[in-house]
Amino acid sequence: MSSPIALREAGLTDPWVALNPGADPVERVRVLRRAHETFTEAGTVSRPVRSVVADSWRRSARAGVGPDGSACVELTDGDLGSYRAEHPLAPVMPLFRELMGTFASDGEHLLAVCDAQGRLLWVEGHPVTRQKADGMNFVPGARWAESAMGTNAPGTAVALDRPVQVFAAEHFIRRVQPWTCAAAPVHDPRTGRLLGAVDITGGDGLAHPHSLGFVQAVARAAESQLALLTPIPAATDALQLTALGRDEALLVADGRKLRLSRRHSELLVLLSRHPDGLTGDELLCSLYEDESVTPVTLRAELARLRRLLGSGVLGSRPYRLAVPVESDVSVVERRLAAGAITAAVTAYAGPLLPGSQAPAVVRLRRRLADGLRAALVAGGDPDLLACWAQASWGEDDLDAWRALAAVRPTAPIQARLAELEAEQSAYPWPVRH
Repeated sequence: MSSPIALREAGLTDPWVALNPGADPVERVRVLRRAHETFTEAGTVSRPVRSVVADSWRRSARAGVGPDGSACVELTDGDLGSYRAEHPLAPVMPLFRELMGTFASDGEHLLAVCDAQGRLLWVEGHPVTRQKADGMNFVPGARWAESAMGTNAPGTAVALDRPVQVFAAEHFIRRVQPWTCAAAPVHDPRTGRLLGAVDITGGDGLAHPHSLGFVQAVARAAESQLALLTPIPAATDALQLTALGRDEALLVADGRKLRLSRRHSELLVLLSRHPDGLTGDELLCSLYEDESVTPVTLRAELARLRRLLGSGVLGSRPYRLAVPVESDVSVVERRLAAGAITAAVTAYAGPLLPGSQAPAVVRLRRRLADGLRAALVAGGDPDLLACWAQASWGEDDLDAWRALAAVRPTAPIQARLAELEAEQSAYPWPVRH
């Protein structure tokens, strides 16, 4: 007979599964409802609640989500259609329908797909179930991010970037508690970037472990399909540079995925922003705080970078890139300049090369973060502000928390703001991010 440890190691007992085989769903619902009421009234989580759910409840409360809240529809009609048509998951919707459509219709469930911000793009399935879901705004264009709607499978899956199942009263918002859902994230197969999640939503029957395994398999199939649909870039294609939220940038060049050293990351970020090139002296001033660093050191770094990139990519006199570069920094800047704040926040994966002390990188990092923060504060969107404030780079951002408290003055948010103001009043200088 297998031991409990052996069962866990074999994957037969999964803490991410809501209800193990043989458990009484009625009793489990009763226990969870009592635990939910205890949490919403006293802020404490009782032992029967899974740790993944307990952590999500705490994040939901810190984000200011109330148990009686409702989803906000952000995209409608033409805006929704345009956004869906351009979304990277659009090409695999036929696959989702093929693999999940019959299962959803026959089981009176719903197939849903959301973007990386937890915004529902497609909701399809049994017509009666869809009509019921309309009552809680589980509809295309609605924002179901965890920071907006609390614990729910699609929102929590993208928040944690892993598959999750949510059963009945594990949902943070009461009107969602009659439902059970399972969702799995979907990634760009080339860059690893989170694109969104695929979800199955319905009744208590979905609490079975097979439901979570099913959506995981569908998500992996979608990633495989995306890999087949995405052409391998030719040598003359633009370099793809990902430098936000990571100390070592990722470069896609000539079909290769390269993880760069910190210094090479800094060099490519700077050269990508100066297509006409930079002289050696300009690069020295941009990269090194220490004025004693010699041009020989810089030339050695550039020589190593030239070998890494291959012939014909890095020119000299002045130093410049001979092929176009598309970076996630430029994407955020373009969207911000166009006033597309939600899209800019979606593309912002974190501070630019956060560990870098290169003077020019530090200036760019601050300018980008300050621009986003200013746009969020001016816009006053509580969900976007909550996403920023709950992110690792925003958890100590006093301006963002003040703006969030102004538009969503819940007790947890006000408490966090008071804590931040007390902490930062001891410092005579502003905390930068």
